[in-house]
Order: sequence, then C-alpha cells, then structure tokens
Amino acid sequence: MSVTIDITGLPPEQIRFVPSPLAELTAMLHVLSEPNHHPELRGWATATTAALPPGLADRLLDAEALWRSARADFLIPGRPGATLADELDAVDRVSDEAYATAALTSQRATAAALGTPPSPLTDRAAREHALEVARAGGPRQAAFAERLLADPPAVRNWVRRLLQDCDESFFADTWQRTRHHLTADARQKSDLLSRKGPERTLAAVSSAITLDTTHRRQRIVIDKLQDVSTGTTTETGLTFIPSDFGRPHLTIVFSPGWHPVVQYPATVPGLAHPAPPELVQRRLDALAHPVRLRLCRTLARGPHTTGELAAYWQLTAPEVSRQLAVLKKAGLLITHRRGRYVRYEFDLTTGARLGTDLLEALLR
Repeated sequence: MSVTIDITGLPPEQIRFVPSPLAELTAMLHVLSEPNHHPELRGWATATTAALPPGLADRLLDAEALWRSARADFLIPGRPGATLADELDAVDRVSDEAYATAALTSQRATAAALGTPPSPLTDRAAREHALEVARAGGPRQAAFAERLLADPPAVRNWVRRLLQDCDESFFADTWQRTRHHLTADARQKSDLLSRKGPERTLAAVSSAITLDTTHRRQRIVIDKLQDVSTGTTTETGLTFIPSDFGRPHLTIVFSPGWHPVVQYPATVPGLAHPAPPELVQRRLDALAHPVRLRLCRTLARGPHTTGELAAYWQLTAPEVSRQLAVLKKAGLLITHRRGRYVRYEFDLTTGARLGTDLLEALLR
C-alpha cells in the first residue's frame, strides 16, 4: 500500500523543504500521546509530561484526537510560517467547515482521499459518522467532537490557546534547540534537489520514498498504510517538512483542498535510515525458513564454511549454498575470504536492528 503524489510537470522550485514550528509542536504532542511509538524519546516524554503545569496535561487529553492516530491537516502547514504565531494565524483563516472536517477526519488513521469529503457541519450523514467514530474512541474524544460540532469558533479558540500554552510550557525552549538542525536539514535537501534532482533527494529523505517515472509521468510513491493517489501538484507545489520528533513516521497531508505536505525524519549523523519495507519483508521471509534459521543460529556464534555447515547439520553442500544465498541477498550475512575458503557469519548488527526496522515499517 502507498500514497502516490503526482508531480508531473512540477518545476523543481515548487518542491520546497522548510521547517515548521506548528508541525514540530504537534509531532511532540503525538510523542506525548504515544511514547511507545518513539522509544528513543520516551525519556523526553516522561520528563515533559511530569513538568506540565496543572491542568495542561488534562486539556491535552481532551484534544489528543487531533494528533494521536493521525494529525489534522491544518496542523501540518503547506506553507510554513516563520513563527508558531504566524502559523496559528493561518489556521485561524481556515473555514469552520474545512477545520471541522480535518479535525474529525484525523480521528481515522486510514482516511482515504478519494474526493472532497462532506463537512459534518453541513451534512447530516457525515456528522453522524464523525460522532460514531469519536464515540468509539472513548468519552473524551466523543466530548471533543460534540463540542466542535456544536460551537466551532469556541473550540477553535480553545485549541489555539492550548497550543500557545504548550509553547510557553515546553515548546519554545525545545524549538530553539532543534530549529537550527531542521533548518540545516531543509537547506541540505534543497541543495541536493538543485544539484542531483528529485530521485536522489527523495532517497536521502527516506528509504520508504521512491520516484516512479513510468508512462511519461512522475509520481512520488510513499510506503504508507493508505492506498491513495493524489492529483497533480503543478498548481500547489509540494512541501517537505523535516522533523526531529516525528521519527519513525512519515506524516502526509494529501486530502483534497489542502496543500500536499510530507513531514519526514530529519537526517541525524550516525543514525541509519530505516530499512526499505521490501528489505524488511525479505529478511523476515529469509528467517522464516526452519533450515535457514538453524544456519543463522550457528553462524551467530561464529563464522563457518559451507562444508562445515553441511557436516554439522547433515545437509548437502548445494542445499547449504542455496540457503546461504537467500540469507546473503537479504543482507543478513557477512563473508570472510581466507584463500580458497569463504566463511559466513551472521550479521549481529543487522539482526539486532531487524526488530526496530520492523517496528518503524509498521508505524511509518
């Protein structure tokens, strides 16, 4: 499954890499809601939650439907501003109908962009469906949806005040520390785009993003839970927003009527990109075979030749060679040549990373 963004005919200058304070704040709020998605940030989440002023943590629980499973489209700006206040001002200019639709659609992580959805403020069926989904999420989520549908301006003001209080409580200081890294990452990707083109740039953004140039069209294909194709972006352009708190997620705005955006994990020196989803699948398939798993258990303890493995497990040398070829293609083996002998060893670093790669592929 994938999200496909059509960029046929889009000039390179219409592909922008820009940091966004609002997108990073709501990425942080997602971490506070789902710390298990972000094990490397669990310490930050625990310390930040413990330091929240009285009442703020409870208010965040009331609004977390906006960012827990998926983020409302207006929280990831298509045209990022210089400050959080600038971006909140832009959200204020969104119509009540678009705001309510985006807020309540965000409660469904698999929402499809097959057409402009009717607004729950004006369409009875959409309203009932939004309330049904919210009630399934629990009493807080249901109460938030009911309040939003009853009085959109009041809830919008309440959400803005909530985000401003987060800014005062923890975001402003954290943003000062992280914005320089995000600005540098955006600048580096922009420079790579101008020098090497979109294919190389997308590969640098994430191994889960590829460029499809078949049938005389250019499409960005992103491995995601959804299976959605967008229209052409030649009129709106496309924005990429780097994030330090979004890893491992690739968060995408693709709904009709909204500027398309991809928020991606910023590059961190020394931290490898998550493995491509097809490579994770290949490694899992390789280890699922009982003979190959048996060989890996031996090779994890030290290097062996094909002949040694065949004798140890009472297999033929050709059979061992076939199984080793599958493991090697999956990137699970290290080879050592000593004269005419080749010794194989299980790559412990890759094996240890496999669980993380799988989790990141599932959460992407």
